Amino acid sequence: MGSPGAKPDDTAFLSNIQKFSLHDGPGIRTVVFFKGCPLSCPWCSNPEAREAAGSVLRESAKCARCLRCAAICPARAIGEGLSINRKACTACGACVRECPRGALSLNGQGYSLEETLRICLQDRPFYEESGGGVTLSGGEVLAQARFARRLLEALGREGIHRALETTGYAPPAVFRRLAEAADLLLFDLKHYDRERHFQGTGVYNDPILANLAAALAAGKTVLPRIPVIPGFNDSPGDALGFSRLLVSAGLKQAQLLPFHQFGEKKYEMLGLPYPMQGVPQLRREDLEEYRRVFAGQGVECFF
Repeated sequence: MGSPGAKPDDTAFLSNIQKFSLHDGPGIRTVVFFKGCPLSCPWCSNPEAREAAGSVLRESAKCARCLRCAAICPARAIGEGLSINRKACTACGACVRECPRGALSLNGQGYSLEETLRICLQDRPFYEESGGGVTLSGGEVLAQARFARRLLEALGREGIHRALETTGYAPPAVFRRLAEAADLLLFDLKHYDRERHFQGTGVYNDPILANLAAALAAGKTVLPRIPVIPGFNDSPGDALGFSRLLVSAGLKQAQLLPFHQFGEKKYEMLGLPYPMQGVPQLRREDLEEYRRVFAGQGVECFF
């Protein structure tokens, strides 16, 4: 494993490497989740991946409240109420190793390029049989673009299909160098409107739309993916705004990702407030009218 300190081009800080994924590109895939994301979407289902550094998670149901974790923490980041001071925590893992009931876990560690490639290549037979491959995701993979570029190049030399799931939020040169090494871009679009995008994510979508246009101009295969979030972008008017954006870009297809609550427990384990508490999940049937708006503009949507 690499070190969570300085990260040269041959080392990345990853949240997880997930095998046998069926939802992040064609076929059976291995998904490499990178740490760090410049967006602050309140519906994020991977809040542990937003931090660039490691994250300690606590499962309260397993906790014996013995306070051994607080006693051993060198940064004194764990209080008597077992809350973790995220600013003070260095994610050294001492508390995780000390916990007698496995209530604590550490998300995020350094991986070398060689090790990451080795793990990805373990499932080559499944890729070949299913038309699958490897997807780089996050967090935001563009936050560690140089390592990601080297990994994509190495996978390409092995004949592995390469997908990149990204928000597209990065300087044009950074995005271009990474996108050109991918076979498929799974391009997340949060909102078509500049101000609404800022309100929901903390960043403006100017570089995102510019990078989307650049990828299409370069002839890249792009699949727009739209997380449909109640109260943010789920109205028929929003569907019209998105579909017009896609049509103007020359795109005829999009994937809809209905809002779900799968990540709720992670916020509790991180000791973070969950902004989407109590918001009803969306089902596919809830989005039929939404999808019809896209169809009316000549854009096919699927789930």
